[in-house]
Amino acid sequence: MRTVKRRITVAFAATLIATLVGGAAGYLLAGAIVLRVAKSRLLDQSARSLKAADVYGADIRKALAAMNASPYPYCSDSELTYFRHIVFGSQYLKEAGRMKGGRIDCSTTFGRKELPQEQFKPSLSGEDGFQVYWNLAPFRIGGEASSILQMGASYVDIAKQLRSGGLPRGASLKLTLRGLNGQSIDQQTAESGKAFQEDGFRRVGPILSATSCSTLYPQCVTVAISDVDANRMGRPMFAVCIALMALVCGGIGFFQSRAYCRDCTMEQRLRRAIRSDGLRMVYQPIVELSSGRVVGAEALARWTDEDGSAVTPDVFIALAEKRGFVGEITRLALRHVLHELGGLLRAEPGFQVSVNVTAGDLSDASFVPMLETTLAKAGVRAESMTIEITETSTARYESAIETIRLLRTAGHRVHIDDFGTGYSSLAYLQDLSVDAIKIDKIFTQSVGTGSAAVSILPQILAMAEVLNLEIVVEGIETEEQVGYFASSSSRRIRAQGWLFGRPMAASKFLAMRAEDPEEDTGLLGEVYSLA
Repeated sequence: MRTVKRRITVAFAATLIATLVGGAAGYLLAGAIVLRVAKSRLLDQSARSLKAADVYGADIRKALAAMNASPYPYCSDSELTYFRHIVFGSQYLKEAGRMKGGRIDCSTTFGRKELPQEQFKPSLSGEDGFQVYWNLAPFRIGGEASSILQMGASYVDIAKQLRSGGLPRGASLKLTLRGLNGQSIDQQTAESGKAFQEDGFRRVGPILSATSCSTLYPQCVTVAISDVDANRMGRPMFAVCIALMALVCGGIGFFQSRAYCRDCTMEQRLRRAIRSDGLRMVYQPIVELSSGRVVGAEALARWTDEDGSAVTPDVFIALAEKRGFVGEITRLALRHVLHELGGLLRAEPGFQVSVNVTAGDLSDASFVPMLETTLAKAGVRAESMTIEITETSTARYESAIETIRLLRTAGHRVHIDDFGTGYSSLAYLQDLSVDAIKIDKIFTQSVGTGSAAVSILPQILAMAEVLNLEIVVEGIETEEQVGYFASSSSRRIRAQGWLFGRPMAASKFLAMRAEDPEEDTGLLGEVYSLA
């Protein structure tokens, strides 16, 4: 139950973290998209506003040219009337008049009286002869600043606002007039800044801006917006990106955590079980068919997972082989067998228990020395422990032959398990030079069923007779199966199966043997199976 809760916690945590990471990634992605969209819109808006500014500039210069070409006497009533017609005919002009040397001589609003007498200095001078005066009295009407543009002896008070439709919400528009020596001035605020007389997009602090400069007149238009307003404009994009990325990453996190719980977590639990001696061994009796006496036992590895569920050997052994630590299970199983049955093996050296090893063990140069050292420490002879290998584990042929030679030289007997399901042939068995074969239970269970598999059994028995191999039959469950093999001409047949006894704990197995004082323990033992 604790493991189930842990798996749920891992899955929840992984999904939550992945969702949060996905949401953050979606936020960053949306921010990048919104920035690109804002850049595109600002550049487009500044370009369109510049077209309006060129119309604005053309109208002002046309008005000044007409004033400078006045047919009337300088500052006469007729000329002022003429100027008023020009002002009324333009949507960009508020006032006009004559000016020389920084002094205002006459005005369409004030005539020739009540005019300031001081000499004003221009705020900006342009290459085409225009001059800009910012916020001159007496043109500050209602507290509003004035922007005076002079060319020749004529001036106009231009409108403060350059109107351009379609501005994004929160955006502002700036018209910058350029002068000599890189000077510039904001037509509305007299603010100066080199950045506002260069084409392009830029970000200054939290402000995004795009500037377009005219090729006709010394002026530039800048459209600016704060990143807060830009993000507000892109709220739908943020919502979509955050939701989509959170959903995708959360789903990936969930399925990855599930895969982790199924695979990596089982590996970790198995490793913990090995470190904490969490595997156990059970033993199944082996009998000699000719006498019915128990002559050995098969030791089987068992593992109960942390959540209380039993994991079959074909699952956890395959996982350990795949991950490269199956040798640790082999060593742990050896320690258990020698600890639990060591007294029996020392007292009755003829009784045999075998260890089923994997392909990884056969190809491990340290396996045979480790086995001999472990047996020596336990005071058990090599003849008391048979090594059982599967046909498939000998796929690494050369290393298998060499390891089998070393094992037999040391005194161990070597058996082939699950015979008939792999690479069986006369040449194969001769090259491996083993002592016995163990007939797989799929053939045993075919006896009396009419299955085609039963027709193979005489060939297997004959092959064993020709090669002088002993036979162990697994999966015996019925008297009919016992009769089939007992009737064979071979007297060297041993068997195991539920008919003789199910796998049991070492204490129960030893108690069972103690109840039979006539038990012959000098014959063939059986294989310790890891599979």
